[in-house]
Amino acid sequence: MKEPLMNYRILLLSAYDAMSHKMWRGRLLEMFPEHTWTQLVLPPCHFNWRIRGNSLQWALNEKDLLNQDYDLLIATSMVDLSSLRGFLPRIAQLPTLLYFHENQFVYPLGSKQRSNNVEPQLVPLYSALCADAIVFNSTYNRSTFLQGAKELLKKLPDQLSPELLERIEKSEIIPVPLEEFSFEPVTTAMLENSKQILDVVWNHRWEYDKGPKLLLSLAQAILTQRLPIRLHVVGQQFRSSPAEFKKIAALLEQHAAALAIDQGSFGFVENREGYISLLRHCDVVLSTAEHDFQGLAIQEACTLRCTPLVPDALVYPEYIDSEFLYPFNESSGDEANCAGILKQLQDWQSMLTKNIALPRVTLDGFSQKTLRPKYAELLERLFEEQVR
Repeated sequence: MKEPLMNYRILLLSAYDAMSHKMWRGRLLEMFPEHTWTQLVLPPCHFNWRIRGNSLQWALNEKDLLNQDYDLLIATSMVDLSSLRGFLPRIAQLPTLLYFHENQFVYPLGSKQRSNNVEPQLVPLYSALCADAIVFNSTYNRSTFLQGAKELLKKLPDQLSPELLERIEKSEIIPVPLEEFSFEPVTTAMLENSKQILDVVWNHRWEYDKGPKLLLSLAQAILTQRLPIRLHVVGQQFRSSPAEFKKIAALLEQHAAALAIDQGSFGFVENREGYISLLRHCDVVLSTAEHDFQGLAIQEACTLRCTPLVPDALVYPEYIDSEFLYPFNESSGDEANCAGILKQLQDWQSMLTKNIALPRVTLDGFSQKTLRPKYAELLERLFEEQVR
């Protein structure tokens, strides 16, 4: 694929700028410093208002900036693109790429969410129908979006043609690129230095959809069985976190005392360098998620040579082999799902004591080197179609 030969003036809109959205924006700018970028973002809070009100907010508050001269528009699927084009007709003239990090059709409902609220499902659908190119970060994301949209259309009081989903079915899959890290050469001393304690990191948002109940069951089992496993629980926190995390903290403290070992990290690691250092020193990265559309936290740890242990569901089987998947069944309960995790962790801990290296995954397909040409070809195609 050929690289673009010119400088594009690109307007980038992120209406609910969560951490994965920030990472994606940052990687685009890193990969394409030759382009001129103008960005507008809104904070990831007040979800229902944010997804419905972003076009109104921007049209009123950022009209002059939005009406400047641009060559391309890139927007996240949270952007109410159809309304924004109505408010600012000049936006409608820009060739537009809509990027899907996630979708609301399979997002687990929290205790404060209403299952009959279809706004978060309809807004991205409207935006997709008026975008010139549509990209999802994974096949799982696209397939669940399409399945959810089809089911939604069946429930609507008025019948709509299923043809409205054809453009989405023809969309592209281009993941969020991963950061590239450097490594010290592996020495003979490193290979001969066996470990007794398996360091496992759980590095996800502290929210209900990342499986804190299953994580609590795991912490309880590690303590009860006095397993030589050190669990590090880190990740982004919010004003209100699930109650399970306080219980997990107490269990891990008891476990460290019982085994007379240093306690693992617990809480958000403010310093990026400190976080990367932690991942470099861990053996396994664990997911207990109930939803994941790419799994950036897992992928980043894998690039830092952690061995993944993830559910055999969601997006994970797309890029992780079966030896790294544990059986997960929502109806089985946390205790049953926990058993598969414990068995694999104990097997890997035994390997470490015998000085046997743990298996690893290769994620070359997610590197900037691999993905830059795909993004470049898409941007160039959008621009050329507009010029014709």
